[in-house]
Amino acid sequence: MYLATTGRRAAPAPPPIAGAGRRVPAAVLALGTVSLVTDVSSEMVSAALPLYLVLGLGLSPLQFGFLDGLMGAGGAVVRLLGGHLADRGHRYKHVAGIGYAVSACSRLGLLLAGGATGGIAAALAADRVGKGIRTAPRDALITLSSPPEELGRSFGVHRAMDTTGALLGPLAAFALLRVTAGAYDAVFVASFCAGLLGVLLLVLYVPGHQRPPARPPATPPARPAAPGPTRVRGTAFGALRDPGFRRILWAAALLGGATIGDAFVYLLLQRRLGLDPGWFPLLPLGAAAGYLLLAVPVGRIADRVGRRLPFLYGHLALFGAYLVLLAPAGGPVPLLLAAVLALLGVFYAATDGVLMALAGPVLPAGGRAGGLAVLQTGQALARMLAAAGFGAAWTVWGPRPALCGATAVLLAALAGGWALLPRDPGGAGVPGAQAAEPAEPLTSQRSTS
Repeated sequence: MYLATTGRRAAPAPPPIAGAGRRVPAAVLALGTVSLVTDVSSEMVSAALPLYLVLGLGLSPLQFGFLDGLMGAGGAVVRLLGGHLADRGHRYKHVAGIGYAVSACSRLGLLLAGGATGGIAAALAADRVGKGIRTAPRDALITLSSPPEELGRSFGVHRAMDTTGALLGPLAAFALLRVTAGAYDAVFVASFCAGLLGVLLLVLYVPGHQRPPARPPATPPARPAAPGPTRVRGTAFGALRDPGFRRILWAAALLGGATIGDAFVYLLLQRRLGLDPGWFPLLPLGAAAGYLLLAVPVGRIADRVGRRLPFLYGHLALFGAYLVLLAPAGGPVPLLLAAVLALLGVFYAATDGVLMALAGPVLPAGGRAGGLAVLQTGQALARMLAAAGFGAAWTVWGPRPALCGATAVLLAALAGGWALLPRDPGGAGVPGAQAAEPAEPLTSQRSTS
């Protein structure tokens, strides 16, 4: 049996779109590998840092809170610059690479600082600045390489790989400190080498994103973009013109201002349980393990049911962690430790990448890095104020009254976030998402830049 021809040539099959289907885009996997190696570098330092500053150098909780908040503020402000530069000429990879390089070189600053608090603060501020520069361009690359309906999954895969580095970093620091009898210089040197490896991987394997060529009109004609998101192009603060994006920003800032920070949670756990200081660097592993296991499933759930509810439920998990820390003394130590760390893992799995996936479709491709930078900056500044405020409350009233106040503030922020966040019926269904410029997929070829 054969098919008769009709004299008309069959239409050629459309070319496959990068990132379509069930496969994770290659750019997301490459960026995840870079983040994994970089997180090994950064977590080697940050895992032991709160204990080193508070118990080793004798900083008060108020001083530590302001120092932690100041470092976060430095990184938050440069996010706007990084996002703006990345959107100009679509130089996402170049700007992200600068951020990764600055963070890697900050480890040398820790070596030169010795035990001087000012030198340590400067080195840590440089690390946060590097992180601030790279975060928005990196997340913009993820959104530009993934279909809007699969952004939760893509961010989940990236954050899972990133969290693998967060698991390995404290283990490496713990092992080095044990082998070298507490020589922090060895940790700093190893961290610097890992950071340089992350920069090299970015240069070699992460594809760049150039301005897409003009396409012929689609059939049927594509729906023209609404004027609101189009005005966002080329300016980071132009994203604030979109009402849907503004509501996401205010909700993220409100909830960010109600979080006390991981370092304080771990210090509270160490005081509550009387843990030996030598085991302190391992506390983040529990939260990182939960994050690693849940990042991809939560991202896929967010793509199916909407990203608003997972984001709110993640903060509800953080509220539960605060309540566990406030529970009366006398319970089983392993159970209390596991509950707090598991709830922290749920919190990050349901909020970190989900927030970027929620906001990404609202922004056009030409202004995506800048818009995400505005969102990340607002959240980071709110968390800076929260860290400083909690440190002050701990110093004046003590840890338990301060935590009670933080718990009440988080509950109020949850109510505000519920009212503010736009209701999205599906994976990419946020207000303004359909009007936003469609994301152009990244090419699978290596960038020559």
